[in-house]
Amino acid sequence: MNHVVYLDAKANEMEKLLIGQKTMIIRGATGRKIPYGQVKKEDILYFINNNAEGVIKAKAEVASVMNSEKMDKDTSIKLIKKYKDNLQLSEKQFQRWAGKRYIVLIEVKNIEEISPFQFNREDSKNRMDDWLVFERIEDVKK
Repeated sequence: MNHVVYLDAKANEMEKLLIGQKTMIIRGATGRKIPYGQVKKEDILYFINNNAEGVIKAKAEVASVMNSEKMDKDTSIKLIKKYKDNLQLSEKQFQRWAGKRYIVLIEVKNIEEISPFQFNREDSKNRMDDWLVFERIEDVKK
């Protein structure tokens, strides 16, 4: 599977991934929403900044995935703190994810810059999310 993942531009997430400072992506929610249960080892993640430029600039392979069980706030916070070195979250990002009932931690490898390209977001079923799933990235390239 291919995934288009929006990264926090203000927190320099893409740059941190590219230099190897950050090795994990996090998502969380009060329920089991995408990407919970949707990401598998060896899937390909395509990265785009959430700054309205609309260009995919990098990609990585999924090394491992951890989908949490339902957690209380304290357990959620402890889990994020356990992986803080891998996640490299800003304080604002920590506040966003800490306390969520369901957390997905995705470890990435083989991160590389690619020739930038735009994609057709309308082809996604979940157009409002910051994580989009596609069978083939070639089908949505503009």
